[in-house]
Amino acid sequence: MPTNIETIIEAARTHARDVITPNVAAWNASKKWPRAASDAAGAAGLTGLYAPKEWGGQGLPLSEGIQVYEQLGQGDGAYAFALSMHNICTFAGCGYGTEPFKEKWARDLTSGRKLANFALTEPQSGSDPMRMYTRATINGDGTWTINGAKAWVSLATEADIYFTVVKTSDVPGHKDMAMIAIPADAAGISFGPLYETPSYNFLPMSEMYLDNVVVSEDNIILPIGQGLQGSLMAIDIARVSIASGCCGLMQAALDTALSYAKNRKMFGGTNLDLDGIQWMLGEVATDLEASKLLYRKAAEALGTPEGPLMAAHAKRFVPDAAVKAANTCTQVLGGMGLLQPYGLDRLSRLAQMLRIVDGTTEISRVVIGRALQKRAAGLPDLPVPKGYGETEKPQNTMAAE
Repeated sequence: MPTNIETIIEAARTHARDVITPNVAAWNASKKWPRAASDAAGAAGLTGLYAPKEWGGQGLPLSEGIQVYEQLGQGDGAYAFALSMHNICTFAGCGYGTEPFKEKWARDLTSGRKLANFALTEPQSGSDPMRMYTRATINGDGTWTINGAKAWVSLATEADIYFTVVKTSDVPGHKDMAMIAIPADAAGISFGPLYETPSYNFLPMSEMYLDNVVVSEDNIILPIGQGLQGSLMAIDIARVSIASGCCGLMQAALDTALSYAKNRKMFGGTNLDLDGIQWMLGEVATDLEASKLLYRKAAEALGTPEGPLMAAHAKRFVPDAAVKAANTCTQVLGGMGLLQPYGLDRLSRLAQMLRIVDGTTEISRVVIGRALQKRAAGLPDLPVPKGYGETEKPQNTMAAE
């Protein structure tokens, strides 16, 4: 009998093959989120991966559920990214939300009937959440009034609820941060113009504006003092999810190059008979296998002290490998690789996008560098060999004369 994760992975593979791949070009042309596709993902069990079964979820551990995006990424990395963020919010809502919130929202979120997304980044702060300006004022009746703006909000205008990180005072730092879920139909919520993106126009992204938005205290997901810590955990999950999706992207690029090279006639044989082509694609294949091992190990570490560092390793290495893979596979097709029907131009742009979202490659390097500093501090000093590293005294040549 197949296990639950095997069934879900097969469902994701089928969804990528039958729903995403044949339609993604049309989605991009229409510049509209494919709600019918995400509804189908929900029906297949792909929108409540980590949520408890009693709320309609699959109850998968993070280490297993994150593998779903590797399958979805073979269809489209941006689509996989959007579903990964929905699953993270659903996980938070079902795991940490109030009972009234879960009664109202949980089953709609796990089924995909309603979509959720995460709002942390602000226009002026980027990767520095300490400079957050969005404020929540707690009213006498327990409701929260929220003012501020968020940037790079995925599923903008499309999601039904936004898990939003706010500050509750003007005191510097993070001890007053909280997370509250804001319904899309709340009075005072609005969105700026949708960002124009090169190859994932079906995924709506924009700024979100909050003008005296009043939200019930039932919608508090993480109370005051836990907002930043919970957000960082969500970002770690997102980073590993992105690495998983990048593996699917790499597989799609490699398969496209192999399908082309095995039939392209050249120099008395096919492209794939040439050592140079084999070596190029062999390097992609090795990077793909290394990437799979790395993101799966990082997924297993989530929730442990090693989780943030392993997520940073995965987010630094795998999207970079995906960019390299997409470019290499484009090169294998030569001029044909520039044609849109082959899709490699789309994969190249997607890979670059996935290097940036939820923490750039450079931010991951900062996390890794700080971990190395801590490790270095705990290592013994190396002894300096005699005669090396000593300050030489200047010779008084005049005295010698």
